[in-house]
Amino acid sequence: MEATIKWVDNAMFLAESGSGHSVVMDGPPDHSGRNLGPRPMEMLLMGLGGCSAFDVMSMLKKSRQDVTDCRAELSAERADAVPAVFTKIHLHFVVTGRGLKENQVARAVSLSAEKYCSASIMMEAAGVEVTHSHEIEELAQA
Repeated sequence: MEATIKWVDNAMFLAESGSGHSVVMDGPPDHSGRNLGPRPMEMLLMGLGGCSAFDVMSMLKKSRQDVTDCRAELSAERADAVPAVFTKIHLHFVVTGRGLKENQVARAVSLSAEKYCSASIMMEAAGVEVTHSHEIEELAQA
């Protein structure tokens, strides 16, 4: 896996993935940025959420759950001192669908956390307290 980060100006950078996709990262005005993109630490948090959500949806599809929406809501705490590393991250999954089985959703979230999500497991190995929860929003039968 590869990536290239190119400085644009002030606190703005253009990140390009090895697969050819780009994203702008920028800092806040008080750090010479123009607030035109997410902060680098926000990118880490979003990457963790994407990694885990990918796992959860993959498992729910394999277990033939009728999912119509899945949202991972992440909240994080950082150390007060430099480096301001993540100390706690909580992932809350909101899974919407028809006839969803509680045990299947719980199992998907648990397996992502404990076995499949490389980003989450890497954060835990670095000492970050990573927790997970979920809820199901039932849609009426069509």
